[in-house]
Amino acid sequence: MPFNRPTLQQLIDRSVGDIEAGLPGTDAKLRRTNLNVLAKSMAAVSHGLHAYIAWLANQPLPDTAEAEYLDRHATLWLDQPRKPAVAAVGDVTFSGANGVVIPAGTSLVRADAAEFVTTAEGTIALGVAAVAVAAVDAGAAGNSVSGITLTLTTPIAGITSTAIISATALTGGADIETDDALRARVLARIKQAPHGGAAFDYEAWALEVGGVTRAWVYPMELGPGTVTVRFVRDNDASIIPDAGEVTAVQDYIDARRPVTAQVTVVAPIAVPLNFTLSIAPVSAAVKAAVEAELVDMISREAVPGGTILLSHIREAISIATGEVDHTLTSPVVNVMHTTGQIATMGVVTWV
Repeated sequence: MPFNRPTLQQLIDRSVGDIEAGLPGTDAKLRRTNLNVLAKSMAAVSHGLHAYIAWLANQPLPDTAEAEYLDRHATLWLDQPRKPAVAAVGDVTFSGANGVVIPAGTSLVRADAAEFVTTAEGTIALGVAAVAVAAVDAGAAGNSVSGITLTLTTPIAGITSTAIISATALTGGADIETDDALRARVLARIKQAPHGGAAFDYEAWALEVGGVTRAWVYPMELGPGTVTVRFVRDNDASIIPDAGEVTAVQDYIDARRPVTAQVTVVAPIAVPLNFTLSIAPVSAAVKAAVEAELVDMISREAVPGGTILLSHIREAISIATGEVDHTLTSPVVNVMHTTGQIATMGVVTWV
């Protein structure tokens, strides 16, 4: 039968009872007596010990373990324990006088104070130079869209004080893996032991790469002996990985796949799912709640080549906080996708 942790009052009552049993004729229940203080003190110590034991009992199993012990479980079960944070990388364009050199290690700062540093030397030619940079602090916050301006922290003679992030943007930054994500990988590894190339092996390998949050495997999609892997990065500005992120997963899987397998890692093709609907009551709060539920539904159910069910769309709208009634004008049927296509959140048109 399960062990029920006693409450503090129950422990006090036990201590009082033990004292009175050991010292007949005494009354340890009386306030402001030494015996009553002693009973409460012993109960408080016991209560703390019970709390520690209750906490400790959760640590031997990975489904209830907290961070420190979860990391120990991951070290035992996974080739890639908790995925570390990854710094964003990319190119920026400097302008200046021809022949001027931008040294490696040159520091730049974004408007929000995020710091970046050049990882290679660059020389101005035809008035510009594209130079590789990386975020100083690892994490998704370092990712930046193209066109953002970075400012030199120390001026360089002959170089303008600002650099522009190139069209390829700064990408690849990822936060350290969360407890929930790591726990899911540990439990999946325990339930599905490696089989030297089973479908779930490829999924597990993809999920071991920093920033990857979901992955799907398609055996023989390109013919006998082939395996196609698609993945997304839900914590990035766009869930669709860029070429560099695809290459990172391809290289990681190639180092582990069976030698006879032909593995192709590709990014899914985003297909925005747009909605047209009316709601009651009409308010900004209800609209925001509806949009949040639609985003959550798509993130749960969207898979490459999959179908978003109309009934699930209506359900997501109906469970939004504050929604009483709605009329969905579009879509009006299940939304199906072809090979490689994945639904992403589009725009909501309110009528």
